[in-house]
Amino acid sequence: MSASATKVTPRLFTPKRLYFVLAIAEACTWTLLITGLIVRATGDIDPLVLTIIGGLHGFVFISYGATAILVSINQRWHPLVALLAVVTAIVPYATIPFDVVQSRRGALNGDWRLTETDDPRDKNWFDRFLRWLLNRPAILVLVILVLVILIFSALLFAGPPGGR
Repeated sequence: MSASATKVTPRLFTPKRLYFVLAIAEACTWTLLITGLIVRATGDIDPLVLTIIGGLHGFVFISYGATAILVSINQRWHPLVALLAVVTAIVPYATIPFDVVQSRRGALNGDWRLTETDDPRDKNWFDRFLRWLLNRPAILVLVILVLVILIFSALLFAGPPGGR
């Protein structure tokens, strides 16, 4: 077998790339939302457009939070750093500098933890379950998508921020 035939293809979404994509998407939806609010305050905008923008931002916001939690667990961040990652989504555009800082620290380096290592933490049930999910990306995406949809639906049912 030649060297090129045995070469392993890199995964499309490493933890670093997935986190970066969602951090940028979250910032982009902030831009849409802020622009919509400015247009509403200074001119005329169809309320349905603002509702759609708000819904899109909310969905991406929750997806970013789920991604931040998944990446923080995989990268073994301190729980307070993981919490800070989620909280950055509340402040417009804060996800981007947080991503830059984490990248510079090397906290986003590495691949998904798909196999057990000598690290004692790999022996607990939660890490085994995480590896099981990471080795089945379709199931992982489905589980995260269902959780995001459930949270999004519950928030829609609760009503918009600030009431109607």
